[in-house]
Parts: sequence; C-alpha cells; structure tokens
Amino acid sequence: MKLQFLGAAGTVTGSRHLLEVGKRRFLVDCGMFQGLKTLRLRNWRPFPVPPASIDAVLLTHAHIDHSGYLPVLVREGFKGPIYCTAPTRDLCNILLPDSGRIHEEDARYAQRKGFSKHRPALPLYTEEDALRVAERFKTVRFEDELDLHEITATYRSAGHILGASTIEVRSADTSVQFSGDIGGAHDLLMPPAEAPARVEHVVMESTYGDRERPPGDPIELLGDIVRETVKRDGVLLIPAFAVGRSQNLLYALRKVFDRKLAPQVPVYLNSPMANRVTKLYERYAPYHRLNQGEYEDICDPVTFVGSVEESIELNSRKGPMIVISASGMITGGRILHHIRAFGGNPKNTILLMGYQAPGTRGASLEAGERRLKIHGDYVEIRADVQKLDVYSAHADQKELLSWIGKIPEPPRRVFLVHGDPPASDCLRRLIRHRYGFPAQVAEDSAAVDLPVINHDSDSL
Repeated sequence: MKLQFLGAAGTVTGSRHLLEVGKRRFLVDCGMFQGLKTLRLRNWRPFPVPPASIDAVLLTHAHIDHSGYLPVLVREGFKGPIYCTAPTRDLCNILLPDSGRIHEEDARYAQRKGFSKHRPALPLYTEEDALRVAERFKTVRFEDELDLHEITATYRSAGHILGASTIEVRSADTSVQFSGDIGGAHDLLMPPAEAPARVEHVVMESTYGDRERPPGDPIELLGDIVRETVKRDGVLLIPAFAVGRSQNLLYALRKVFDRKLAPQVPVYLNSPMANRVTKLYERYAPYHRLNQGEYEDICDPVTFVGSVEESIELNSRKGPMIVISASGMITGGRILHHIRAFGGNPKNTILLMGYQAPGTRGASLEAGERRLKIHGDYVEIRADVQKLDVYSAHADQKELLSWIGKIPEPPRRVFLVHGDPPASDCLRRLIRHRYGFPAQVAEDSAAVDLPVINHDSDSL
C-alpha cells in the first residue's frame, strides 16, 4: 500500500490523501484549500493523478476543506462512488451547491472589477458542477465493514460535526486509520470520537496540536459577552459556520437565557444554509446528543432569516439583538453586510468563534486589525472584538493525545496532517515523548510505502 499526501500537509486545509493498493486508487477526502492566496491558488492546479484513475473516494465529513474539491474531481473525469455517512451526504448536498454559487458570484465580481487573469473570469466550479456530485454518493453506516475488493473500510464516529467519521482502511498486508477531524470530548451537541482501532499506521489531524481549550464554562463565557453587549443596547454579531458552530450557538444561547445569565433578546440566524442544516439535526437524532424536546427548545427563541429582503431589513434594526451569520471566518456571505452595517459602532460586539485561518478577515480581526476590506471598500471597525475558543469543534491538544493513546497496540507510524507547522510539530514531539510512537509531520506531495504487517516483529 502506498500513501501520498496531496493536501492538508503543512497546512490546515485541502485534505486529500491518496491510497494506491495494487492497481487501484482510493482518495480519502477531497477538500478545497482555503485561507492565504498561495493556498487558494492550489485549487486551480491540475489534480496530481487523472481523476478518472481513482476508483472511489472515502469521505470523512462534509466540511469544505474535506469535501469542497469534489465538484472539480467529478467534472474532470472521476466516475466512481463517494462513500460517506447519510448525514455527510445530505450536508454535502447543501454545502457544495452553495459553494458553487459563491464561486460563480466571485467570478462575476472579478469580471466586473477586471482583476481576473481569465477573460471571461472563471469560477473554480459552478453550482451545476456541484449538483452532479450528488449522484456519486453511496452511504455507509458506522461500524459496517465496506468491502472494496483490494481494501475494506470501516467508518466510526469522530464527533466533530453531524455524520463525521474516522475511517479504518485494511488491505491484505497492512492497515491505516484516518482520523478525519476529531471532535472535542465535551462538545455541547456531538458525542466524543470513538477510540482508534488496532492498526499499523495512523493519519491524524493536528489542528489544535499546540494548544488546550481555555478553561471555563462555555455557557457562562458566552453569557458574559451577551450581557455586556445588551447593557450597551448593542448588536452582538457572531460569524459562524453553517455546519456545527451555528447549531452549537443556538443551544448555548438557549442555556444562557434559561440560566438567566443575560436578558433574553431577539436572536436571528441569518444563513439560509445554516437554517437547512439545523433541520437535519431533527432528522439525524442518533448522530448527536439532543433529544426531540431539546431540539425544539433551541429553535424556539430564534428567527430564521431566509430572503435577501429580510437580511437587508435586519441591518436597519436597533439593538439589543444577536445576529448569527456565515461565514465563520468572515470570508464571504451575509455576515459581510452585517459588519458593514454594525462594525463601526462601539456599542456593538463582533464575537469570533474558534480557529481563524491565516489570510481571512477573521484572522485579521483576531490579530488586532481594525480596517477590513469588504466589497472593495475599507470598513472601520469600532465594535468590540471578542474571541471564544471554547466552542471549537476540534479536539484540543489534550484530547488529541488522549485519542491516540487509546489505540490498542503501538502503531508503526503516526503521520500528522491538517495543522499549521507549529501545531503539528508540537503534537509530534508530545506523541513521541508520552507514548514512544514514531510520529512525523506529513510533507506535502510526499509518497510513503506502508510496510506489510509482520506480527513476529516489534510493532515499533
């Protein structure tokens, strides 16, 4: 078995791991690069192997940095199945067409402004390209062993977001576990990730490999920020990902109001995608912690904003109120219009939730920048800017170490992916020191042969 790292090596985004077993090729995840322009440009490179030569895609979960390149892969000739859980399929059928629409809008904007090198300006892919992906999905259930002839694949819960999986791959002579993204052990909505299986090799995420989640009750911390903003009659703007983060926030705000940590004020979820995703939580109750009553409770105080007209009207309202809107790193979406409307008022608060990738407006705000370029203009930010890391959907350093430490027998190698270099290297050193496992940070485009199982030798 040969493993090649085609993305998420030395960076957080663009998860793509190629497995070659005999004459067959399998791609584990097919994500888009996000953040810095140098990373985003990699989305435009030809795929390193002909897409038609790939027999199947094994998808851990629906986040765009794991699934967002699928429309290009299909358009360029991939004709095989995409295996994932049912919630992941349904989330992708929401996320990918929306991503295609955004690419088309960006291309039209670039055409109007004349800054694209293409004439006419081209989207990376279109909504139509994304819709074609739907027919390639084949769903799997947790714990079922999927027989793909040269390999078997077993999906298990990773926590993180709805339907997220780890994937255990076995061939006749070796085995490898892909962690995907591992969820936090105490996530408000998702159960903890299942322990890794007994495998020879592990490909493991390291997003928070150099930090632990800050201490404190996430409900109380959020309540403090809500209360202070309400005292000023301000607007609390929360950029939030449509999948996972928005639903966590709805749950947390319900608890804030129930505990009377802050006065109850109007809450608006202004993201058509997040509105649709939230409904999936009702359909897929076995995949998360909420029961039916709790699901109804979190939706009760929320106004779900749908139309563009409703979104525009929201900008003319006065505080106190809370507006949750995508995108979580302020890279696009309706949150940009809200920041233009409310970001200049010191009574208001912009609350950043979790990791902000380099090159995003969220990262600029986190670093102290108070002028954001939005729709071609610079917007002065006088609102209070706060950050809460306690809501991250990723396991922190302590939880990552706990997850790998539960492996039944020492693996031959642990490859660290999906992290900025300092985070990955920090986790590498800790894994080696604590467990003695031979861990290494994956190198971009590197191909490694995974040695055959030899049960008579030391597994280290």
